[in-house]
Amino acid sequence: MPSDQARHSVIFSAPSGAGKTTIVRHLLGLPELNLAFSVSATTRALRGSEVHGHDYYFLSESEFRSHIENGDLVEWEEVYPGKFYGTLKSELERLWEQGKTVVFDVDVVGGANLKNVLGEEALAIFIQPPSLDALRCRLEGRGTETPERIDERMAKASWEMEQKGHFDRILINDDLSHACDTAADWVKAYTLEG
Repeated sequence: MPSDQARHSVIFSAPSGAGKTTIVRHLLGLPELNLAFSVSATTRALRGSEVHGHDYYFLSESEFRSHIENGDLVEWEEVYPGKFYGTLKSELERLWEQGKTVVFDVDVVGGANLKNVLGEEALAIFIQPPSLDALRCRLEGRGTETPERIDERMAKASWEMEQKGHFDRILINDDLSHACDTAADWVKAYTLEG
């Protein structure tokens, strides 16, 4: 991509269950935004109907560690013991070369790390649930996790909520339709700025 063309990216982060993936999917369905999803790499197992290369790049722990050693990642973290997540540099460059605004759907630490690396090339949006109780209800409603795993996610969510100051914008998702519209407006304004 020519260097004079803007390289935009939008980072969406939130505690698990806050609705960020639903909002991101909505935005990706709006052709006028010219968005492309950055597929993250992870060592976690596939869930349900997920597809390698579409939902995530599913890697073994040794493959992921090799990418770390080779400097192939924009950012990465070990979210839980043995469970790595990160963004491959090649993914970001591939989408920018297509002239797309890159969209990230990442956890809170990954979002803060990406914002630190990308600076003004990124708009970082924190999706906040209306309350921690509402978040627990959403996680339980998924029916995909054990009560112990939900407790683990809730403990992490309390800390994640305290990190929202690292983001450019905070979007409270108490009404999904309104949250989607607001996110679309913010993305449009950001990409038109430069």
